[in-house]
Amino acid sequence: MSGPGPEAAGAATDMTAQTTAQTEALIVIDVQDAFDEAGFWGPTTNPEAEARIGDLLSHWRQTRRGPVVVVRHDSLNPASPLHPDHPGSRLKSFVDAQAADLLIAKDVNSSFLGRPDLHAWLQGEGIGAIVLCGIQTNMCVETTARMGGNLGYQVTVALDATRTFDATAHVPGTGDVTVPAAELMRVTAVNLASDGFARVRSTAEILGARS
Repeated sequence: MSGPGPEAAGAATDMTAQTTAQTEALIVIDVQDAFDEAGFWGPTTNPEAEARIGDLLSHWRQTRRGPVVVVRHDSLNPASPLHPDHPGSRLKSFVDAQAADLLIAKDVNSSFLGRPDLHAWLQGEGIGAIVLCGIQTNMCVETTARMGGNLGYQVTVALDATRTFDATAHVPGTGDVTVPAAELMRVTAVNLASDGFARVRSTAEILGARS
């Protein structure tokens, strides 16, 4: 599948031009206790991710840079620690859903396909730029970034404020392949940045842009 074409890039530029610098929503994706269950998920990477997410949350709330959107994944699989009946489905304690401007529940990868409708809410608030952080880098963060780019948003991913897990799959002609979590993060960054879906930045770069 090819990346967004010139029309999509033009739409993103037009929308960015129509929005003010301060209307930049922080979207915190699936920062839930379940992801601490190493026996279920396997090896992870970037143990500082939650600290960087906390830095972004503190900055957004203190500077009123824009609204904070918190996304929670409610798995449909009863065996998953992200299932609503499992205690692991809770948001991590430092992510205060009560302080969020919008709380979204979803059962698929994209935050734009949750409840309530994120795209409709952002449009209603006049917001054309979003900053993404959370878990997992190559799953719900990347999917949200791709869909956001296709919808015309200026998307920034705080790469060091994300983390993921090793992934194993059967690849025809190759056999079973395991890709380490750190490599998945790098590949996600390249996919998003090279195809024009999102800008990929560090937390320090994002905070420094408005310090």
